[in-house]
Amino acid sequence: MAFHLVEHPVIRERLSRIRSVGSDTATFRRALHDVARLMCFEVTRELETRTITVETPLCQTEGHALARPLILIPILRAGVGLLNGFTEILSETAVGHIGLYRDEETHQPMRYYFKAPPNLAEAEVILLDPMLATGGSAADAVDELKREGATRIRFVCLIAAPEGLAAFTARHPEVPVYAAALDECLNESAYIVPGLGDAGDRYFGT
Repeated sequence: MAFHLVEHPVIRERLSRIRSVGSDTATFRRALHDVARLMCFEVTRELETRTITVETPLCQTEGHALARPLILIPILRAGVGLLNGFTEILSETAVGHIGLYRDEETHQPMRYYFKAPPNLAEAEVILLDPMLATGGSAADAVDELKREGATRIRFVCLIAAPEGLAAFTARHPEVPVYAAALDECLNESAYIVPGLGDAGDRYFGT
């Protein structure tokens, strides 16, 4: 299992703001963007680069470019909060979106929205969602990305539950998971404990 706990003093402090029931929408958003920016460096640490020639004001020198295109894919709607932090660092990166829901009768994942650049197969894809609770939505999203041709996928979340992490990695053991915190458990309502509540509602103020 490729699980990466992204440790940093500022992440721990901002995560405390995010968890606090006393944080208003603006505080929640700012803290989430800060955590996403800091996580971005660790998530992209192992991306391959290729050598290029750069013309400086004085001479030519060796430079570097990413070896493959990079695509960010938030799971709607809460994943947008992480996306905003990542694009502040990776401003040139292409962005797609995926929306899923579960059919109440069949309990199968249904895709209600999918829009991504056409080069998924050759790209490094970073899938974003703040919470890895049961692991079902994230694993279903990876299924959809693979169906569309993606082969190099990373999953990034703010908080993971042990149950969700186990379920996700059972279905996609080759997909590395990055999280700012691994919490204690899921409660009877499938909320992460201690968690932070509903990330989408808190981010969008709904």
